[in-house]
Amino acid sequence: MRLSAARSALCPFEITVHSGPQAAREALTLLLDALSCLSLGAEEVCVVRLVVAEMLNNIVEHAYPDPHPPGPIHIACHHAPDGLHLAVSDEGLPMPDLQVPLGLPQEIDRPVCDLPEGGFGWFLIRDLAKDLTYRRLAQENRIDLRLPVGLPPR
Repeated sequence: MRLSAARSALCPFEITVHSGPQAAREALTLLLDALSCLSLGAEEVCVVRLVVAEMLNNIVEHAYPDPHPPGPIHIACHHAPDGLHLAVSDEGLPMPDLQVPLGLPQEIDRPVCDLPEGGFGWFLIRDLAKDLTYRRLAQENRIDLRLPVGLPPR
């Protein structure tokens, strides 16, 4: 794993980890450390953590379903007046139908044991992120999004 470029609110940086059971944890630790200069509030940190963890877990589980050999996961990040811009890419399997899942709200008025195993992540990502796009470029998946965090005071 590596973190490149300066840790500044104005300097873009990139993180690279390899898929596997610790990929999300490693990337989140590096990302949140790099974002510390923004002095995000607790709720904003939770938004970043939730969205990025969901995306990384989806990559590990679905883009790289066979953990051997592990594949690269890249996160490029920069902060702008409208929030935190992230580009997350991998070289794993493409998204079904070459598009981001709809992420529809799940019915939760039932016993916990009857709730579906998945389906909540993309709903949360779509709800919390802005300007979400997915592209398959050659052998690479790329998701771009903006999180409205670290905004200037009004």
